[in-house]
Parts: sequence; C-alpha cells; structure tokens
Amino acid sequence: MRTFTKQELEEILDNHKLWLSSNGENGKRADLSYADLSDANLRYANLRFADLSNADLRHANLRYANLSYANLRSADLSYANLCYADLRYADLCVADLSNADLRYANLSYADLRSADLSRADLRNANLCNANLSGADLSSADLRFADLSNADLSNADLDFSAFPLWRGGLDVNIDDKIAIQLLYHFVRNVKSSPYTSKQLKSLCNMKSIIEQANKFHRADEYGIIEED
Repeated sequence: MRTFTKQELEEILDNHKLWLSSNGENGKRADLSYADLSDANLRYANLRFADLSNADLRHANLRYANLSYANLRSADLSYANLCYADLRYADLCVADLSNADLRYANLSYADLRSADLSRADLRNANLCNANLSGADLSSADLRFADLSNADLSNADLDFSAFPLWRGGLDVNIDDKIAIQLLYHFVRNVKSSPYTSKQLKSLCNMKSIIEQANKFHRADEYGIIEED
C-alpha cells in the first residue's frame, strides 16, 4: 500500500480541487489507488472523480465527503463513516463496506455489484437505481432506505431489515428474494389471529405454499403446512 504524509495528502486534494474547478485544464486528478488511508480524516473532502481503487479506507472519516463518480472498486471501506456522503455513480464494485456507517448517504446509480455491505448501516440511504447485483446485504439495516429501481438480483438479504415503505417498492428482485418475502408473508398471515379469513384462505393455497417453501431457510425455520 502507498502511504502519504498529511502534507502530501493535502497537496493531492488541493490539486484535485483545481483539476475539478478548471475542468481538467489545471491541477491534477487525485490518484489514491492502493493508498493506505485507514483512519484518515476526509470529512467534507471533494474526491469527485478521484481514483481510490483498492485503497484502504478502514475506519476513515468520510462524513459529508463528495465521492460521486469516484473509482472505489475493490476499496476497503469497512467501518468507515460515510454518513451523508455523496456516492452517486461511484464505482464500488467488489468494495468492502461491511459495518460501514452509510446513514443518509446518496448511493443512487452506484455500482455495488458483489460489494460487501454486511452489517452496514444504510438507514435513510438513497439507493435508487443502484446496481446491487450479487451484493452481500446480510444483517444490513435498510430501514427507510430508498431501493426503488435498484437491482438486487442474487443479493444476500438474510437477517437484513428490508424497508416496508415507499422506498421498498418497485425494487428489482429475483426469485430468491421474492420467495424469501413470500415465506415471511405466508407464515405471518397463517399464524396471526388478526388476519382475515380471506387472507388466510389465500395463503393456504397449495400453489402459494409450495412456492413459499422454496425459501432457502425453510428447513431451518419450518416447512409451512396446509391447514
């Protein structure tokens, strides 16, 4: 990993700021690929379009940072503070965001394919149109996250908090996630004394139960039986 002194990092950021403001005519685009920036304080930093691929940003403070369009492919952002960070259109493919604080972060249109978001705090995050195909979202907190039009195909949502509000509508899910949601719906309807006879009858249909029992944890949680 490459290391930088505080002065060197500040110079890189200043040149990057000049590069951005001059549309590339002056200054220099920040190249922080393979950089060791663990525990770095980059709060409010403007790293738009910067190259941070394979960088080590563990525990870094990136609160309110502008990382839109940045190359963060394969970067290690585990335990990083990314609250309110702007990550629109960022390349986070295969990045490690496990245990990261992403509350209120803007990840719309971000490429998060095969990214590790396990145990990440994504409350109130904007994930509209994000590509989360193959991402690990196990145990992630997605309360009030906006997932509209996001691609969740082949994503792992085990033990996560799926948002049950407007932001949880029109999400592009595959059969695995659909069956996972169906299983929970059917189990709750059938077991609750407060659901109507009409819903209970619907959830007792053989075809519905057969599909629900395809849930990958059905053997562990219990096979749903017809009444």
